[in-house]
Amino acid sequence: MEQIVWDQASFGVGVAKLDEQHKRIIDATNLLLRDPELSVRSESVSEVLGRLVKYAQEHFKAEEGFLAQHGSPDLAEQKKAHRGYLKAVVGFCSDATAHREAVPQELLGFLRNWWVNHIQKDDMKYRPFLAERGVR
Repeated sequence: MEQIVWDQASFGVGVAKLDEQHKRIIDATNLLLRDPELSVRSESVSEVLGRLVKYAQEHFKAEEGFLAQHGSPDLAEQKKAHRGYLKAVVGFCSDATAHREAVPQELLGFLRNWWVNHIQKDDMKYRPFLAERGVR
């Protein structure tokens, strides 16, 4: 599966902390996307999934904090999207523990599509809002 290629124009939301977190999450996702031998029994699946959950939780807390601090009208929508992501990843973790063979490919597709769409669509909505308030 094709890796996610970071570039500031496509993925940068204009807030250094959030951009760095997005890069770290994309790097972790790309570790899985690069693994041609990925299987449900692979240690890399559980290791990277654990790391992605941790990174995502840290990121969601920071992102929601910026939005709440500045009174963003998009906060509720962001929280809902974040909860949906975490629920889906927990489901993949459960399926991986049960050694469901389709997990790696479904997981890769989900991670790639979710992060690209979320950053480029949902997160880009708050970019001008935070920029107007001087958040960099």
